[in-house]
Parts: sequence; C-alpha cells; structure tokens
Amino acid sequence: MFKSITLSAIFCLAVWQANAQTLTMPPDVAQAYTKGTRSLTGKPGKNYWENHGRYNISVSMTPPNRMINGVEQITYFNNSPDTLRSLNMKLIVNVHLAPARNGAAPDPADGIQVDKIQINGAKADWDNKTAVTTNQMVGLAKPLMPHDSLKMSITWHYQLSKRPGRDGVLDSTSFYLAYFYPRVSVYDDYKGWDTQPHTGSLEFYNDFNDYTLNVTVPKNFIVWATGTLRNPNQVLQPDAAKKLQGSMTGDSTVHIATVQDLASKNITAQNATNTWTWTATNITDVALAVSDHYDWDAASVIVDDKTQRRVSVQAAFADSSNDFHHYVQFARNSLYWFSRNLPGVPYPFPKTTSVQGFADMEYPMMVNDSHTPDLTFAQLVQDHEIAHTYFPFYMGTNESRYAFMDEGWATTFELLIGTAENGKQKADDFYKKFRVNRWTNGPHAKENPIITPSPDVTFGAGNNAYGKPSLSYLALKDMLGDELFKKALHNYMNNWNGKHPIPWDYFYSMAKGSGKDLDWFFYNWFFTPYYIDLDLEKVDKTSGGYTLSIKNIGGFAVPFDVNVTYADGSTAFFHKTPIVWEHDQKNISVELKTDKQIKSVTIDGGIFVDADMKNNTWTAN
Repeated sequence: MFKSITLSAIFCLAVWQANAQTLTMPPDVAQAYTKGTRSLTGKPGKNYWENHGRYNISVSMTPPNRMINGVEQITYFNNSPDTLRSLNMKLIVNVHLAPARNGAAPDPADGIQVDKIQINGAKADWDNKTAVTTNQMVGLAKPLMPHDSLKMSITWHYQLSKRPGRDGVLDSTSFYLAYFYPRVSVYDDYKGWDTQPHTGSLEFYNDFNDYTLNVTVPKNFIVWATGTLRNPNQVLQPDAAKKLQGSMTGDSTVHIATVQDLASKNITAQNATNTWTWTATNITDVALAVSDHYDWDAASVIVDDKTQRRVSVQAAFADSSNDFHHYVQFARNSLYWFSRNLPGVPYPFPKTTSVQGFADMEYPMMVNDSHTPDLTFAQLVQDHEIAHTYFPFYMGTNESRYAFMDEGWATTFELLIGTAENGKQKADDFYKKFRVNRWTNGPHAKENPIITPSPDVTFGAGNNAYGKPSLSYLALKDMLGDELFKKALHNYMNNWNGKHPIPWDYFYSMAKGSGKDLDWFFYNWFFTPYYIDLDLEKVDKTSGGYTLSIKNIGGFAVPFDVNVTYADGSTAFFHKTPIVWEHDQKNISVELKTDKQIKSVTIDGGIFVDADMKNNTWTAN
C-alpha cells in the first residue's frame, strides 16, 4: 500500500543463542528454529510445512444494488504435524462493522452473514450474532488430523460498503471487491492460528491457495479479477474478445472498451446475465472489480528474455481520468524494469490490472489506485503497488505482523525505478520528502526498533513499515555493492518464494547469500531505537593529510559522502559505505590523504537525511 502513517511501542525480545547467533528472537520464533521448521542457513528447515486450500467461489451482484451473494467450496489441507480441532475463519469484510475514521456509524448489513455452512457434509455451528469480528473460530465435529483434508461449503451474503477504500462502492455502478469471502486463516509453524484482528490499518496474511472465481453480473457489466479469464468468448462479443486476445501479444495499448463501445452495448454478450470465470493457482488472494462504464485498455510485455514470456497488462477506469489512459504503458514499464533490474525476478504472474478506485492498494495481479492529475505521481504510486507483487504476494510475508517485510521493499523499489524514470535528483527529492523527512526530524526518544511487531507499535508505524526498513535495504545495497546485494536478495527470494518467511529468514538468507557476517548490521538497523544523526566533531591535520572524527549520535550505520573544499578552490568527494561502522557504531575516524590545505569539510548522507545538519560541516579557522 502507498501511504505514510505514524506509530510506536515497547517490544521485549528474548535472547536466543545458537551457533554464534547474536540476533535476538522472541520465544515463539526461537522454537521454530529449534523444531527445524526454519534454519540458520536462511533456508526453510527440513521440517518446514505450510497449509493449503482450494477455493471455488461464486459471487453475484446487480449494481447499483450493493448486495453481494456468494457460495464457496473449500478443500483445506492440513500439512502440519498438528491435530486441528477447530478452524479460524477470516471475515475481513467485518471491519466495516466498526465506526469509520471520520466517526460515521457502521451499517450492520455491511458485515458478512453466513446463510449456511457445512464441514464434510455436516452442518457446522455458526451464529451470525457473535460472528461480528474479523476472526471466527469454528469447532470441528471430527478433528482434522496431520496430512489430512476436509471440505467446507459456505453460502453467505453482505452489503458492499459505501465507504470506498480497499473495497467498496467506487460509484453507483462500479464496485471493487477485496477480502470479500470467508477464508481459512493461516496456521503456521511459529504462532499457530493467525487470530490477529483486522482493524483497517495493518494489512494481511494469507496462505498460498488455488482459486476458481465465478462472477455473475448483468449484461453490459465488465469484470476484472485476479487470475486468467477462462471464458472470454462466452462473456464478450466477438470483436471485444478478439481485441483482448490481440492485446496479449503486442506492446501497443489496445482500447478494448471505449465510451462509444459501452454506449453502443457492443462489449459483453447480451444475455440477461453473464458469468465470468477466472482461475489462479498458488496465490494468496483474489480481488475483482465490476463496472458498466469504465474504459478497458490492455497490452502486454515480455518479462523473461530467455523464454520470451509475455504478461497481460490491463487497466479499467473512468474515461475522464487522464492519468489512467497512461496506466497500461506505465505498468508495462514497471513489469519490464522490475523483471530485469531489482528484484530482477521475472514477473511471476500472467497478468496485472490497474483499476481506478480510492485505496492506492495492492492485491495479487490487481491494483486499486486513486485518480491524480499528476502523471509523475500516478506512475510512482502504480510502481509501488506493482512492486508488492514480489513482497508480499510472491514471498508470502505476514504483512499484519511485520509490515516492513513488504512495505519497506516496495518503497525501496519505488525509489530505484523512480530514479530510472525521472532521474536521481527528482527521485531522491521525492523519497526524502515522503519517506524520510517525516520521521528523521521527529521525537527520536520515542523511536521503536523496526523489528517491533506491527500491532505492538503505537508511534511511528509508517516509520517502521516504510522509511526506516527501506533505508536499511539501501544501506545494505551500498555496503555490499549492487552485484553482491542482488545475489544475496535472490538467495532470500529463492529460499522463500511461495512460503512464509519471517525477518530472521531474511537476515540469515542475506548473510548466507552474500557470504558476509551481517549480524552487526541487522542488529543495528532492526533491533535498536536508532535514527540518523552524524556529527563531524573535528578535523585534525596529520603528516599524511587529515583525520576526521565523526560521532554517530543517532546510531544507524549509514553511508555518507565526504565533500572537501581545498584552500585553492578545488574540491574532492569521498564515499563511505556503512562498513565503516562495523567495529564501532558510535565513533569513527576517517583518514583523508592529501598534501593540500583543507578549507572546509561537509558530510552528507543524501537520502539518509541527517536529523541535525548544523554539526555536519567543519571550516578551517
């Protein structure tokens, strides 16, 4: 998600030592390494497992009526070594039963109402009067044994919220549905059932599942969704179906549905209703949008030079929104760049679709972006949301517990691709304004370690989720160098794509992939309440030049430039990577060899914005 919020809290960590490990762990995490589901090499342990589901979901709606009716069948596989006597169901839509941030009262109809639920063919206990939160535990008449499965059937309905955001009514006949179906919560190897309430601020944690999604809408309504459309020739008129197919093989934008097409009603099949069918495998969620008046653009892009694999790029939007007329080509650029640079992994899904909405929010193969007249900002936001394809959708991180594991990376990729698109100066200026300045000059006594679980943070949440972790990734890249950093990142991604990594899996994977001892670096950035503030205390003349004495008041191991002006008017520039702080993170000496007389010295962190620049310059008397 593209945002910047603020949070902070106290987090007590247990210390666990093994094989010279120095990074602290809470007990629930430590026991996962003890049990062998995770390993100090960074790879999943020999006993690693994760559960899996197969979802067959059918929903129907008749806009402007906001009622959503759904039926789903779930086959749930217990791959854990544990006997499960109950299932925790996630009902994310119930977040709308809480008052809105502006104080508006909720509508009781906005919560999920289960009409029927069966487990293995037998009726299960369910009370809609008590199932009003985002978690609902359901008892099993017969325990689900290890390596066994069960089948669920659920019929449900709810009213789509008029408060648009991550989901809801976009306009009277344009809807966005996200987190709209009851699902089985994640049951993992370090915490068991994920029972964390969803309150609307933090994000999500889902298993990798297989989906079939059927969406029934009246004629002239187009549906866009996660996955591959399996019946275009049944739901589209021949010319529209031909345009869609043609867009799959070309770089140029194809206008599948225009204002004129929609007015002429020559896009969808003219049945009373059409059922659109989508499939997606090994993915963490599905989302969808419907409209009877949104434009539909599409093209494709080659994401893998070796295989020449193409990915469909689509956009759905109001014709009056100029920025969205550029979104297909913006997204083509995103997929091309991310696939070949950083993370440098070919885009792993068959499609991406950007829908004009309100949330600036990511979903698997989908983006819900707000309209803006600023094309540069529009492209940057879309870059950020598409970057989330890798974190959390390819890597399966727990966004709701460790937000920095996805938002920090999306923020980092946002800067890197923005530099390619707009130049270093413009990209750096935006990054500093939106990602760094909001916290670097703040009340640092309240800063919390990045590792603090997101629900426990009560001050500076945006700092811990976006800015600080992004800077840590960029600092590590600066220290390792581009090539070694990418090698280490690929080690992490190869280890954990399609799985559920936690921070320590990242730490160990990066260390193993780089061949470096990085404990000191990760402890500095993730386990301390540090910030950025360097002090150039003094500059002393030596026989071979000068010695700079630099104090690290803030504490973070940051890179910095040394800018020197000599008495003769010439200048020099030196760059220092974070490695200078490896052995002493509070005070260092930097040697400058020169036979010239120095007039002034300034240390400058660039995007690593210093909290107090007044002590960063020394001038000769």
